[in-house]
Amino acid sequence: MYNELFFHDGKTGQIILPVLRPGNSHSNKWYVSILKRIIIKIRESHPEMEIIIRSDSGFSCAPFYQLVDDFDLLYVTGIASNEVLKRKVSWSKNAVKKMYLDQGEKHQHFMSFTYKAKSWHKPQQCYSKVESTGLGMNIRHFSSNLPQKDAREIYFDFYVKRGDSSENRIKEVKNMCFSDRLSNHSFLANFFRLMMSSLAYEMFLLLKQKIKKTRFEVAKKWLISFD
Repeated sequence: MYNELFFHDGKTGQIILPVLRPGNSHSNKWYVSILKRIIIKIRESHPEMEIIIRSDSGFSCAPFYQLVDDFDLLYVTGIASNEVLKRKVSWSKNAVKKMYLDQGEKHQHFMSFTYKAKSWHKPQQCYSKVESTGLGMNIRHFSSNLPQKDAREIYFDFYVKRGDSSENRIKEVKNMCFSDRLSNHSFLANFFRLMMSSLAYEMFLLLKQKIKKTRFEVAKKWLISFD
């Protein structure tokens, strides 16, 4: 078993780098060290470029927040729930739940606060979304240093869009290009397979861009042959 890690361009969906890790790896294993190298390469050619990092809660860790400060990055990342965060949202959770039970209406409430986990080098600006869905409570925690934006703007205008720009693209590279077919006994051979799947995905992505706004854009099936 292996654990795949993809770095994507948030606008185009292009794969910046695919990484193969041992199957028992934590989701943030090698993440910060590789991200640092990517940022250094970008800054070498585009020193004035503003870089924004978007990630889910599995990548929220002390080395990441240190990297953000060291390289003057903007970011939005999810935060895994814990007892401290549960206490912070307990009043809002009860109020939103009561509102739904009394009025039968779904409701969202956003909170803003500073928070520092024990391993972080300094407090970060954090947010929570407390929502009654009709099927239960949906609570999400996230952290960001995006300027001049409130919690709702950060969440809906930027954070949740990772689903289409990254998560759906990972599904495509797995389903269309079979990136999860890693059955070789050699780690390097399987890494090579992952690279080939990623290159095939890039070809499909380029093809989709080329046929955009043509009659082929809505085609349900493509047949590509090479002679």
